[in-house]
Amino acid sequence: MTDPFFFGYGSLVNRTTQDYPDCRPLRLRGWRRVWVDVPEFDRAILSAERCDGVEIDGLVARVPGADWQALDLRERLYERRDATADLLGDRPHHVAIYEIPHSDRVHPVRPGAILLSYLDVVIQGYLREFGPDGAAHFLDTTAGWNRPVLDDRATPIYPRHIRLAPHELTVVDDALARLGAQIVTP
Repeated sequence: MTDPFFFGYGSLVNRTTQDYPDCRPLRLRGWRRVWVDVPEFDRAILSAERCDGVEIDGLVARVPGADWQALDLRERLYERRDATADLLGDRPHHVAIYEIPHSDRVHPVRPGAILLSYLDVVIQGYLREFGPDGAAHFLDTTAGWNRPVLDDRATPIYPRHIRLAPHELTVVDDALARLGAQIVTP
């Protein structure tokens, strides 16, 4: 049996947040990332959704023995979908992507904030895997930036937070400024 792979497009791109083997960068066509709200959280979470004409970068990693249990637990609010046919380049035999189904998303009057501690982890992963252009591509191929960003760096809420190097902080902060993000404090 050939082990399946998953396609990570958020925090899973940052190798320090996961220990799956055989990680490698790949591109997925027909998908984009989007910040969404779900009833379980009062903050935004990153999901993926089909979107014609868009390609996103991410990491694929092997799931040894097709043992999805730990990853399914980590991604418990998401549904695992087959994305094998959407991969560009030398693709593994079977690849899954996690997405929040549209039926599970809520549309509050005031959208939940994006955690800066989470965004730091994601941008650091893109910087390390794809360089500054890859981090910019992440921003350009992600929808839903019209919500506040909660500056929780001093007391991180995201459980897998990472302290960024000064040059990485500059990339994140400059990107948020270009997006015109509303930064709020806890």
